[in-house]
Amino acid sequence: MDLEPCELPGYAPDSVIAGECGQIEVPLNYEDPDATSAQIAVFRVPARGESPIGSLVVNPGGPGFPGVGYAAQLADVWADSALTERFDIVGFDPRGTGATVPALDCYSDAERDAGAGSASQLSYSGVRPLVEACAESVGGEEALAHLGTRDVARDMDIMRAVLGDPALSFAGSSYGTRLGAVYAEIFPENVRALVLDGALDPHATTLERRAQQWAGFQRSFEQFAAFCAQQGACALGDDPAVATEAYQRLTRPLVDSPLMTASGRELTFADVSDAMVTGLYSSATWPVMSQGLFELAQGNGTTMLGLRDFYLGRTPEGTYDNGTEATLAINCLDEDRFTAAELAELERTALDAAPFLDPATPIRETSDLCEGWPVEPTLGFPYADGISDLPPTLTVSVTGDPATPHAGGIRLAETLGGSLLTVVGDQHGALLAANDCVEAAVAAYLVDLEVPARDAQCTLAEANG
Repeated sequence: MDLEPCELPGYAPDSVIAGECGQIEVPLNYEDPDATSAQIAVFRVPARGESPIGSLVVNPGGPGFPGVGYAAQLADVWADSALTERFDIVGFDPRGTGATVPALDCYSDAERDAGAGSASQLSYSGVRPLVEACAESVGGEEALAHLGTRDVARDMDIMRAVLGDPALSFAGSSYGTRLGAVYAEIFPENVRALVLDGALDPHATTLERRAQQWAGFQRSFEQFAAFCAQQGACALGDDPAVATEAYQRLTRPLVDSPLMTASGRELTFADVSDAMVTGLYSSATWPVMSQGLFELAQGNGTTMLGLRDFYLGRTPEGTYDNGTEATLAINCLDEDRFTAAELAELERTALDAAPFLDPATPIRETSDLCEGWPVEPTLGFPYADGISDLPPTLTVSVTGDPATPHAGGIRLAETLGGSLLTVVGDQHGALLAANDCVEAAVAAYLVDLEVPARDAQCTLAEANG
């Protein structure tokens, strides 16, 4: 592995993090390791101190989110921490994502503007089948068979060896907790420490997990509605108990009559749904959502469209990153497949759990997004269950996490036989929260392998106007 000096944006505005960029070569197909290879993009921020422990490999989730920038963000947040003093912070773009080769590019920017891959939609009608749209970008359907979590976990073990670490220290958020848990299942003897932040329940099927997630978004929407009412001039009114109905009255007209924005782009119901899902990831965004809904009630969709664009990776120039497309494709290797009738039931379940996102249109039976994929799913549920001789792990779980509900964090900690740090707050994950309590617990574990006391808690700052 050859690394060269480079810089990436940090977490704070206008911050720049200096590090080293390069690629690690891995087999595309581990059953045929001498055939085609993939080049995994990496970014390393060297440890500040003179006695480094080794590498801390990090992953931001998605699945499908590139990780080189996440390493820069964490290095920025942890700038004065023992974590950056004792560890090289190493991020990587998992296969199919970011600057890794091959990388997915399934839809044109125009197709993405038209709704292909919309994060909040439960079916994706009216666009080319995903397998057809993605195959050409990665060199054919054969490559699509090797984008799943189990392949990425094997990549991480090659990365560990190339970096010179006898055992892996890892910090993963959201889907990154699945990646860390699967690594532990495959390579328990190579684990030094795992921090798993915003955990996916390893026992939950796709249907169960999505129902839990959409119920979590509904709870967060109701908490946001109470916050909005307290600010005054809330577009959802002064009574949070009827906020869902008020939101539906405001947004459902967009199903048939999208709003033209000042940029000349239309704002659809699905766009507003994506914007709301974006804002519900953290209570810090609630003031922006309040303003966006207030503007929407006045016929101005600029703020809501901006939130949608941020979530789906659209730049002001109109280009998209491939994070959403990679998420869809990776899920085809990880998640359960459904018949058309089962998909309709999934949509009913989701809208029952999160009625504020219900467009009040008939639910149609549509083909599975992953129909025609070259292989069946390769993850399997449950995963990471019954691992023997696994070192102590640390799961970090936020009580009001809308995307990965707290119950999933409890379940993952129990499944791995590890420790749980409960974080009181309303956001998805806590590693980027710049919270002294969380940072101290994570540092004590990763540096000294000291797990928090049973029932340990931290508290995040609340939203403010």
